[in-house]
Amino acid sequence: MADRLRIIGVEETVVVPAVYEAYQRAGSPRIPARGFGDNPIATNLREVGERRLAHMDDQGIDVAVLSLSSPGVQDLPQADAIAVAREANDQLAEIVAAHPDRFQAFAAIPTQSPGAAAAELERAVVQLGFPGAMLYGRTGDKLADHPDNDQLYAAAERLRVPLHFHPQMPVQPVVDAYYSNIGPIGTPLAGAAIGWYYDLGVQYLRMIFSGVFDRFPDLQVIAGHWGEVVLFYLDHTGFFAAAGDLQRPLADYFTQNFWVAGSGTNSPRYLRWTAEIMGTDRMLYSTDYPFTYGFRPGGFPYVDTSNGAARSFLENAPFDDDQKADIAHRNWERLTARAAKPTVV
Repeated sequence: MADRLRIIGVEETVVVPAVYEAYQRAGSPRIPARGFGDNPIATNLREVGERRLAHMDDQGIDVAVLSLSSPGVQDLPQADAIAVAREANDQLAEIVAAHPDRFQAFAAIPTQSPGAAAAELERAVVQLGFPGAMLYGRTGDKLADHPDNDQLYAAAERLRVPLHFHPQMPVQPVVDAYYSNIGPIGTPLAGAAIGWYYDLGVQYLRMIFSGVFDRFPDLQVIAGHWGEVVLFYLDHTGFFAAAGDLQRPLADYFTQNFWVAGSGTNSPRYLRWTAEIMGTDRMLYSTDYPFTYGFRPGGFPYVDTSNGAARSFLENAPFDDDQKADIAHRNWERLTARAAKPTVV
């Protein structure tokens, strides 16, 4: 590399006090992924100061775009979600203000209420200067393509900001049917091992086939985890796409409405496949901190971004310097430069 890459990670996770306290009130599962306990994941989720910055330096990440750990506020009671999302976004804005050269943030959105969801996105973008929002697919039993979300999608299109989607656990009947009666491995299989990605990938396809991107043709969606499975079966899905009566070829929705990041899975195979389908000008970078930091279970080398691995993976990618810079930071900067400008108070 002629110059040092500036790397922006777009899926870097936190649990802020407003959400942590709301989880306690709601009786949410007391698991590390929601900030509970003292293991490294929980403590790193809650930490937004010098230790997080040191870990970013260790990874080789220059800027972290912070977002709430899954499922954000989307499984809270509707009466709480609106207020908690607002307070969480204010707290995220304070974190960014303390280190504006190192942090940005995705807004938390109370998708339980269509009007409040759109209003909070606008407040976060126009007043707080956020570059977009993080969503978590399903809200209750309503999937991402549900018409209730149209008001939010219209706002995102009008404000010209992307919506990053993150998976959450499948609905209980799916968990029971596919991931039960197999012992302790059942829960991770339903979640971050594989079930998450099928669940969200199918929702992306539903968004396409239900006409979300035909109604909002400039809506931009960020897909983590190398596209949540669907990219790897796009040829098969495309074979049947005529039954969906699409206005465009299926692949066009991905190359015109989606951006893809790897979420800390540093697999050269996934990287090459994604570049072949999407092109490097539709790829972003992310580390999925802290879930990929300092762990190498079972000897697998691809889900550990510590000790410079996040940086070396991109620096050693089989692309030219311009393509690496696009993935590292320029694509994100181009995407977010479109956003409505914050109000000057």
